[in-house]
Amino acid sequence: MAVSDPYEVLGVSRDAEQDEIQREYRKLARQHHPDINKDPDAEERFKDVSEAYAILSDPDQRRRYDAFGPDFRQVPEDVDPDMWARSRSRARAGARAGSGAGPGAGYTTAGGFGEGIDFEDLFGGLFGARGRGGPAGRAASGAWGPVRGADQEAEVQVSVEEAYRGGKRAVTVDRPDGPRRLEVTIPAGVTDGQRIRLAGQGGGGDPAGDLYLIARIAPHPRYRVDGRDVTAELPLAPWEAALGAAVAFRTPGGEAKVKVPAGTSSGRRLRLRGRGLPNPRGDPGDLYAEARVMVPSEPSERERRLFEQLAEASSFDPRRA
Repeated sequence: MAVSDPYEVLGVSRDAEQDEIQREYRKLARQHHPDINKDPDAEERFKDVSEAYAILSDPDQRRRYDAFGPDFRQVPEDVDPDMWARSRSRARAGARAGSGAGPGAGYTTAGGFGEGIDFEDLFGGLFGARGRGGPAGRAASGAWGPVRGADQEAEVQVSVEEAYRGGKRAVTVDRPDGPRRLEVTIPAGVTDGQRIRLAGQGGGGDPAGDLYLIARIAPHPRYRVDGRDVTAELPLAPWEAALGAAVAFRTPGGEAKVKVPAGTSSGRRLRLRGRGLPNPRGDPGDLYAEARVMVPSEPSERERRLFEQLAEASSFDPRRA
């Protein structure tokens, strides 16, 4: 299926480096995330941004998009880009020529190929026997032979914990022929917008197309995910924040310990390098413990007296800090 130009969607040039692509994706993802942006069109724009990033962040997909354009998923893996470009050029030239006679006269495809083109000659060398139904297939039967089914897409919601550890789960996918239940392997380190390929589970054909599941990281009350970086709330008692402490807290990847510097206020982010989402192809993300100073909702009498003594002794004014 055709996709929007990912470079235009992210607003980057075709020679953009990965850090620029990631930076623009993060900015646009935050801007259009439906949990933040209540515009009715925000969710659709967020999906477009995630799809664009999924293409440009994957070196193989980016290479194929650059070679074959918006329909790159429909082009077989073994097609030579130069031969594809020459074939498309010949097709466009034939379309401009108008109505020629010959084996392909009067045949027009949805992709814009015109009349008067001999498709056997045009694509025979490109797709080999598959395009003709075998060496003598077309001559004997007049048919084009087996046609590969269309690739399809569906979304699957993944929890932050699943994104960390991966694993198997059953998902139900709505299909034209009714719901289908599939067992899917969620890879550890899956990111929002990442595509999970299920070979042969797409549209019917010979062979069947592929099904691409687009992972969507579900909102979480304690964790925020940005690419592979994860922010987790770190609740602190007033004395821990004021005096400093080494505390343990819960993270999506298990318990972690963090050293809290003295004088830490709410909102301060403490970085734990490499404790974010794992990355099977490179460095993992980072985990940020975001301090949140908590006070007892119902202090005891002794706690109240101590807070009152502190208030009398301290000259600290948080509104002038």
